[in-house]
Amino acid sequence: MAATAQAPTGTPTAGGERESVRARLLRAVLTQRIVLLAILVVVVVVVMMTLDRLGYLSASYNSDYMAAALINAVPLMMLALAELIVIVSGRGGIDLSVGANVSLTGMVFGFAYGLWGWPLAVSVAAAILFGALLGLVNGVLVASLGFPPLIATLATYYAYLSLALVINGQKPVNTTPIQGLYGASRAVELPLVGQYLPLVPAGVFLFLLPTIVIVWLLMGRSTYGRKVYAIGTNDTAGRWAGLDVARSRMLAYVAAGAISGLVAVVTVSQFASARPDAGTSGNGMALPAITIAVLGGVAITGGLGRVLGVFLAALLIVWLNAGILLAFAGNLSSQIQLLALGVILIAAALLNGMATRRYGGTR
Repeated sequence: MAATAQAPTGTPTAGGERESVRARLLRAVLTQRIVLLAILVVVVVVVMMTLDRLGYLSASYNSDYMAAALINAVPLMMLALAELIVIVSGRGGIDLSVGANVSLTGMVFGFAYGLWGWPLAVSVAAAILFGALLGLVNGVLVASLGFPPLIATLATYYAYLSLALVINGQKPVNTTPIQGLYGASRAVELPLVGQYLPLVPAGVFLFLLPTIVIVWLLMGRSTYGRKVYAIGTNDTAGRWAGLDVARSRMLAYVAAGAISGLVAVVTVSQFASARPDAGTSGNGMALPAITIAVLGGVAITGGLGRVLGVFLAALLIVWLNAGILLAFAGNLSSQIQLLALGVILIAAALLNGMATRRYGGTR
């Protein structure tokens, strides 16, 4: 009687290979935040476009609408990158004052360019330097004087907000030069291939992409970036390695302040007015920026976070909010947006816990 053929020992069967692929995919989703965010972005876009085809949205959710929605991503993603730097620096790093920084620096920029007649380039540079100075105050309080970052930046939030409100008697600066900056927020056509693609807000190219590149080079390709990740992971080890922990952490807040200063220019161009509440009205800019950073995989304990994760998290939030705006009318849409953001954050935290128990953490 012929012997039954058997697979050689150690050779995986087809079912075993499929199971192995599923296991690898599950591990990637649970442990690689960037993979999870990329999947969620695709899911949101597909769901919203499906709802559009079924007639459940009040307007068309298409590539043109998605490109136009990027105007909301410019200031939030820039501030999320600022939060990435300070959170990665460790010791409970966080900056609650970025929104108030935007408001106060925007008023200073409005005075410089709109009232004093400074050249635009000089006024922008002054805004970045002034924002960095406000960040330096945070850095001194946290890194030199040892204040808890939450308390220090909450105190400066109130201080900067008060100054922004009283500096011009709670009135905006909306002179003709300031109104002329609105062109920086218009949609533009990309060179060469622009006729085949939707129009993109100019601020994406003028402000957002340069900030992404600079932060990526700073944190991922510079000696200073390696120092920040090192002290964020372990202060004591950083000191034993000869790192100036206080100086490195202080500069993280300075960098965050400089980005906030540039965001102030962005908001002035978007509103065609320097408003004293530009960064603090409604829910403010600080909490959404922190939320995007954490959702993007920046560990609140410090020492971990990537620019690409923040980029994908911002896209997810902006395009989800844009779809919700078309699905729900009036004030209900803003409440649903907050609910959806909370659900996503809870889901991300649950996945973090699952990944930690099963695989030892996320990246």
